Amino acid sequence: MHFYRPPGKIRAMTFDLDDTLYDNGDVILTTVRKTHQALQQWHPALAGVTVSDYEAARDRVKREEPEAVHDVTLWREKALFRVMLKAGLPHETCHQGVSEVMSVFARWRSDVEMPDATHRTLGYLAERIPLVAITNGNAEPEKMGIAGYFRFILRAGPDGRAKPAQDMYRLAAERLQLPATEILHIGDDLTTDVAGAIANGFQSCWINPGDRDLMTAPDARLLPHLEISRLDSLMTLV
Repeated sequence: MHFYRPPGKIRAMTFDLDDTLYDNGDVILTTVRKTHQALQQWHPALAGVTVSDYEAARDRVKREEPEAVHDVTLWREKALFRVMLKAGLPHETCHQGVSEVMSVFARWRSDVEMPDATHRTLGYLAERIPLVAITNGNAEPEKMGIAGYFRFILRAGPDGRAKPAQDMYRLAAERLQLPATEILHIGDDLTTDVAGAIANGFQSCWINPGDRDLMTAPDARLLPHLEISRLDSLMTLV
């Protein structure tokens, strides 16, 4: 544990999900592969669709409907719809196809092997202070067996713009009825989690299991209050 700023009183903690509470790399690779297979198999007209075709559709959505990017599920749905429409499928068929392909996505997206240390740490902390999940992603804590540790879960899209925007940080403080300065946000991303938390008055904890050097990291903008390499280090703070 390394401190960069003087720590304050901690009366609640907010957590990022992906790559903070568990390693998300293999999950994403599997989910993308399974979802693309489902897309190609759903209709003969889609058999030749490539990952590049899908990525091009995502880029078009980002350019033409930038607000959709804050909700990654909606963004994916809109991209899939464009891919199907471009393949010549009628609108009604596209809607049906998007629904069925997204069901495959949802099946694999939260198929996470949750570390014992995560359960142990969240369980210990939840008995002492309120915990909240704040995610830009679309993993479902309910399916991963960790939802019960959190007082509530905030998701980009339904609950506001994606981090580092202020929306979910401010909503978390409001619902917790606590000053932002007494909430510690824990996350792996130096922009969305560290800079976003600091900019919105939270204390910030950077989890760095990969042993990156904060002083040379190109995405470092603001110093966190502290840096940890193991999630269970948080148990020493309360």
